Amino acid sequence: MALPARAHADLRAAVDAAVPASLLAQWDAHVRRSTSLVGRQGIFRADGRPFGYQLSFRSSVGELGDPAGWGPLQHEHATRHVLDAAFARPELEDVAEGRLLFVRCPRPFLVGELSLPPRTDRLVVEVPDLDLDRATTEGIRRLRDEGYRISIRSFVGTRAQQDLLPHADFVRLDVRDLDVEGRPVVQAAQSCGALLVAEFVETPHLLGLARDMGFPLLQGNLLQLPTVVERAGPPLADPV
Repeated sequence: MALPARAHADLRAAVDAAVPASLLAQWDAHVRRSTSLVGRQGIFRADGRPFGYQLSFRSSVGELGDPAGWGPLQHEHATRHVLDAAFARPELEDVAEGRLLFVRCPRPFLVGELSLPPRTDRLVVEVPDLDLDRATTEGIRRLRDEGYRISIRSFVGTRAQQDLLPHADFVRLDVRDLDVEGRPVVQAAQSCGALLVAEFVETPHLLGLARDMGFPLLQGNLLQLPTVVERAGPPLADPV
């Protein structure tokens, strides 16, 4: 049975408090010496101009195993790694290049149990497909009020996803499903004015389909293969 949000936060704090200070110091020294990796794939306008980047977890040691088997804690760790690699190291623009950075953020980041870097000019908070409770919905509203852009991932028109549309700046759809789901789901996704992103553009046929349906933004291996960005240098005292 899932823990209530408050109990989850208390348990997290208790675990953190139980870690010896000497071990924390050793870990901090290790992080300062290490190079962090982050995956990056371009998001493009329909005319081919770059718009932003999707960031994802990468590691040289595979400590989290196969993502298909991840639970909530692994997803939280992966997101923290991505945020730290991108925003908590010097020279953010080496990653962003003046563009928006889309990062999948599990529930603890949405409700404030885990912090986000204060870069509303760069970070797009991506909401995974999850069962929304009141705290999560209120957290998403709060983040948007603070200036963060919100993106709904893997939109298929569920009730929870439709309830989020008034708070979304972007909605991402798997273009491979549009031959079946077609225009009704596209029309629903854009009903509140969000920009649509066609994901998994892998073939010329899918590129043509996305353009025919009027997607302003496109992402997929046909346009750009994911790359790995190495992030070196000591972490910043305050992520910028």
